[in-house]
Amino acid sequence: MDITAAMVKELREKSGAGVMDAKKALVESDGDMDKAIEWLNEKGMAKAAKKADRVAAEGLTAAWTDGNIAALVEVNSETDFVAKNQQFIDLVNEAAEVIGKGKPADNAAALALKTKDGSTLEDAFTHATATIGEKISFRRFAVLEKTDAQNFGVYLHNGGRIGAISVIEGGDADLAKAISMQVASMSPTVLSHEDLDENFIHEELAQMNHKIDQDNEARAMVDKPALPHLQYGSHKQLTPEILAQAEETIKQELKDEGKPEAIWDKILPGKMQRFVLDNTKVDQEYTLLAQLYIMDDSVTVEKFLETKNAKAIEFVRFEVGEGIEKKVDDFAAEVAAQQAAAAGK
Repeated sequence: MDITAAMVKELREKSGAGVMDAKKALVESDGDMDKAIEWLNEKGMAKAAKKADRVAAEGLTAAWTDGNIAALVEVNSETDFVAKNQQFIDLVNEAAEVIGKGKPADNAAALALKTKDGSTLEDAFTHATATIGEKISFRRFAVLEKTDAQNFGVYLHNGGRIGAISVIEGGDADLAKAISMQVASMSPTVLSHEDLDENFIHEELAQMNHKIDQDNEARAMVDKPALPHLQYGSHKQLTPEILAQAEETIKQELKDEGKPEAIWDKILPGKMQRFVLDNTKVDQEYTLLAQLYIMDDSVTVEKFLETKNAKAIEFVRFEVGEGIEKKVDDFAAEVAAQQAAAAGK
């Protein structure tokens, strides 16, 4: 049977396959469209299986909201080029919508959800792997819920390489988006110091002091005074007794400087604020509320929200490929392997 260009075009529209694959499928199935689609599906599964061990560390995040439900997903590809492919973009956006509506418990349940064409998300990713020509893998998702009195803020940075959704109480959607921009930019991992483990705080404080030691070695070489070690790293460590002792130390310093006691009350708040800022560096690194607000670094995020009669409830942030060990390609070896494969055909 003669395979016409119109038949190839129809099959490509139905399956998303490339021109050569569509033509071969029609030849193998003697022009039967249904059998050609079945052949492509079988071939696609084989292609996807061959790509299963490849590292996919590029990709996109996508967000979806509807009423009081929001979802954020990350889907990975092997190259940034494919992440700009419209078929891939549409798939990621559909995954966010399907997961937001389905509210699955885990990745296995998410992959079992049905897409608009009736296939599962897992089948959709397998099909995309076969038709796009790269390993496409679903990595993670988060579903957030809010009340009518709360607001979602959605922010996708750099075309979706970083995605953030925040929930705030009070304020409005614009304020919530501003907080999501903070989350995307400054990479907090938890909401407040209450969420930090004490061992983690001690370890991070030790690392910060080690960095100070390294800086001091360089400062000594140019006759600069050494920087002091940090005593504490988190509000969690600043007990009422420690704060009271800090206040007494500041008062003694003011006395030694000859400052009149009558003006101490005007100086103490600023000095205490400085003490707290200097001794909550771990909080500022990892907790949203203690970070300095990117649009006004004179206040923390928590204090900024207080001026708006709002407070942060929760947030989620995905950055494409974070934590994935990326493969370092040997280009010469790759070319040699391709040449060897071509010669063996």
